[in-house]
Amino acid sequence: MKIGIIGLPQTGKKALFELLTGHKPSENEVASGKPIHGIAEIRDSRFDYLVGMYKPKKEVRARIEIELLPKIEKDAISKGEIFEDIAQLDALCHVVRAFKDESIYHVSGSVDPSRDIDAINSELILHDLIFIEKRSERLDKKVKQTKEEASIKEKGLLAKLKAHLDKELPLRLLELNADEKKAIAGYPFLTRKEMIRVLNVSEGQLKERQLVKGSMDEAATANTMRVSAKVEAEVAGLESERERKEFLAALGIDEPAINILTRLCLGALKLVSFFTVGPDEVRQWNVRAGSTAVEAAGAIHSDLQKGFIRAELIKFDDIKKLGGEDAVKAQGKFYLKGKEYIVEDGDILSIRFNV
Repeated sequence: MKIGIIGLPQTGKKALFELLTGHKPSENEVASGKPIHGIAEIRDSRFDYLVGMYKPKKEVRARIEIELLPKIEKDAISKGEIFEDIAQLDALCHVVRAFKDESIYHVSGSVDPSRDIDAINSELILHDLIFIEKRSERLDKKVKQTKEEASIKEKGLLAKLKAHLDKELPLRLLELNADEKKAIAGYPFLTRKEMIRVLNVSEGQLKERQLVKGSMDEAATANTMRVSAKVEAEVAGLESERERKEFLAALGIDEPAINILTRLCLGALKLVSFFTVGPDEVRQWNVRAGSTAVEAAGAIHSDLQKGFIRAELIKFDDIKKLGGEDAVKAQGKFYLKGKEYIVEDGDILSIRFNV
């Protein structure tokens, strides 16, 4: 499961990629024009709390794959220069420049987040419209020759998708039933992917209320957040946790925005986290939303999935509220779950198995 960082030139994409992954791309990587790969750890206060409670010998955070895509120049996507890279991703993180700095040029000559969001959105929509047009042409020929019902039905679905895209709206906002989703599952629709918007702002803009004005995009309902890459870099550069907390407190910020961004990425990928705990190790695991207990067991090790007997479950909120496993059990908050139990975000699981 991978999330890709996209955006116009000089928006701060590379700086955010470095902050998320700890990987500073080399000049050769940047010059290659190919996606740059990295791994980001999920910064989760629940994990930190459990580490503090169990004081384990080993602690392992959950991770996600992140790709930094080449800069998007005007018409890059519609010409097909990078859409194949985007099509391979599971979700997108669009970095938008909102900070003003005369020493850093803007490809359009001025800073206008709404305009830039619309520009990228239009390129993605255009890609999907071009695909629909080409696919529809092939279906027209097939329908004339065979009158195949499935092809006629698909033509109707593509017309529905086109009508939505013609309104300059991404396909992720279009309600589709299970059959319709299945029919287009293999198609490279870029606007079906979940999208996170990151406005790269100056320090003085961090407390502004309104995120984006007048964009045709669904910014009001998308996962949109404000980040100052400059401030985040300063926070990351401080030596101690105490210094970082004091710095953030002085700005009126509860936690680094980069922590919030990693969790938004997790949600965009439709992943949930569960924990395994003990004195030897506290670990956070990622599984797809809707995964069963036996599938979660498989995320830990295939033997646990093969020999699954049951999952012992504690809710994070219960252990935090009551202060420990013994108190949770005393209050009847310790549960036994079978193979079909759907894992929820924040579950603490212990898998019993026999191979």
